[in-house]
Amino acid sequence: MPPNLPFPNPPFEFHHVVVAAHPQVKEAQAEGEAVAAFLQRHGVDAYAGLLYEEELRRRVREGQADLLIALGGDGTMLRAGHLCAPYGVPILGINMGHFGFLIEVEREDWPHAVRQLLLGEAWLEERMMLEAYLHRGGQVLQRWDVVNEVVVSRGQYVRPIKVTAHVDDLLLARYVADGLIAATPTGSTAYALAAGGPILPPELRNILLMPVAPHLSVDRAVVLSEGSAVTLIIGVDHEAVVSVDGHDPVALEDGDRVHVRANQHVLKFVRFRGRGYFYRNLTSYMNWNPTVEKESHRPHDAAK
Repeated sequence: MPPNLPFPNPPFEFHHVVVAAHPQVKEAQAEGEAVAAFLQRHGVDAYAGLLYEEELRRRVREGQADLLIALGGDGTMLRAGHLCAPYGVPILGINMGHFGFLIEVEREDWPHAVRQLLLGEAWLEERMMLEAYLHRGGQVLQRWDVVNEVVVSRGQYVRPIKVTAHVDDLLLARYVADGLIAATPTGSTAYALAAGGPILPPELRNILLMPVAPHLSVDRAVVLSEGSAVTLIIGVDHEAVVSVDGHDPVALEDGDRVHVRANQHVLKFVRFRGRGYFYRNLTSYMNWNPTVEKESHRPHDAAK
């Protein structure tokens, strides 16, 4: 954690930057090229490309980047996190979308923010990630790195599923619900929040379990102890799926087990504001819903 100062000592250092634009975000590519050109004028090795471009991803994988600047919305930050976390590459987000809870810098403010970065006036925030495994019989069918959440849920049929949750091999609860969310503190402000769950501050390392539309069963969120793992055992005679961070769902069968635990990798975000930024953002966003009302005043403006 950084001290209660504008930035810690020693400052965050970087020499090679990749600037990643989401390909479906309007004007993000041109803005990314402008960011890279700005860095190059200040003597920094910078490469601009699209988030899913192989050359950009290769640079991250092969250690040719010690910072990634992502231009887009919170979805872009999630995808950047999946790319960067296994290689320890920090991420700075520039908001090109409508909703940027994870993003540090608004589009019009990036020249000032990059100058701060060059001066060392930044710190790294580390956030917990999860890893999830899908077991069927004695085989591991799939593994995921998780930024926000793992969701087991019903498919297209409006029928609940049965999920038995074991924490550290001890029975916690049997759920009958539309779904069950296992979320990180980062994910506590995403789907879990929409389902009525609590908000966890980002520095915690606890898993949050949140049922979705429970049917005459446990209807409260549970925050697990730090270091605990959870196994979700699926009981269905109809369609059920598991989805990670909003990716395409994977079909589940009766008896499948989804095991979720803390990941050895952490997600690193570049921050300029003090530690209280999270609570200032939180109160601003709670009073601003871009899907209901368009406002010229953005939450980040109030949080500066």
